[in-house]
Amino acid sequence: MPPLKPVLSNDPPCGIALVDLDGTLLAWDCQLLFRHFVIHREPWRALLLPVFWVLLPLFPLLRAHRMKRVFLSFLWRMQPATLAAHSRAFAATLMPAFYPELLGMLDERRRHGHLLILASASPEFYVTEIGRALGFHLALGTPVVTSPVCPFFPALQNHKGAAKVERLRKLLPDGYFAAGKLLHAHGYTDSRADLPMLALCQTATLVNPAPALATLGHASGWQIVRPARPWRSRLGFWCRMLALLTCMGSNPGGIQPPAPRPE
Repeated sequence: MPPLKPVLSNDPPCGIALVDLDGTLLAWDCQLLFRHFVIHREPWRALLLPVFWVLLPLFPLLRAHRMKRVFLSFLWRMQPATLAAHSRAFAATLMPAFYPELLGMLDERRRHGHLLILASASPEFYVTEIGRALGFHLALGTPVVTSPVCPFFPALQNHKGAAKVERLRKLLPDGYFAAGKLLHAHGYTDSRADLPMLALCQTATLVNPAPALATLGHASGWQIVRPARPWRSRLGFWCRMLALLTCMGSNPGGIQPPAPRPE
C-alpha cells in the first residue's frame, strides 16, 4: 500500500500532534517485535540472527546507525511484496499492544480536527502500516532500502533525534512554522532522543519517562502519564527481552490478547 501522504492546506491546522512510537504508544521497541513476528513466519531467517549477536559488543564503535543496519540483516533477500505483507499483518497483530490511554488522547485530538503525525525511528515499511491502522494522517519512520539484491546490511537513513525535525520542516508547509516552533503542536514521547522534536512544540506529554526526563518534564510543565507496562518486575522485563532477542516463545511481548476461557 502507498505511504500516507495527506493533502495539506497552506493554513496551519488548529492542532498538531507529533507522536513517537516505541515506548510511547506501546511498551516495546517495535523492531524487536517485528523481527520476532517475521522469524515465526519464516523460521529459516533465524539462521541470520547470530550476525547481530556477534557484532553487538561493537556497538560503541558501530553506533546506532550501523547497528540498526546489522539488526535488519534478517531481512536479507526478502521480496518487497513479502515485506509489505508482513508489515500489514504485523500492524494488525500489534493493535492490542497500544496503550489505551494514548489512543484515547489521540482520538480526542482527531475529533477536534488536529493533524496527527506519527514520527518514529523504527523502519518506515511498518511504521506506515501502523500509522494507517491507527488513523494517523502522516507516518514517518526510518527509510530502509530493501530488495532481493540488496546488501546483507540494508541501507537506511536513521530517522531519530534532529532527523525527525529536519524531515518535518521539509514535508510541512512553511506556514505551519513561526519563530522556530510548529504552530499549535503537542509532542508525545518517552525518550530524551525526541527533545529536538519537543522543541518544536508548545506543549508535550511524556510517557513513562526515566527520572531525568521526568525532572525536565516537571520543570517545563509537561504532562506525564504512566500507563501499565506488560511486565510486573525488572526480572520479568529482562526475561521477555531475552525471549524477543532470541526470537523464542510465541508471545514474549505480551501483545496478543489472552484466549477466551471455555464456558
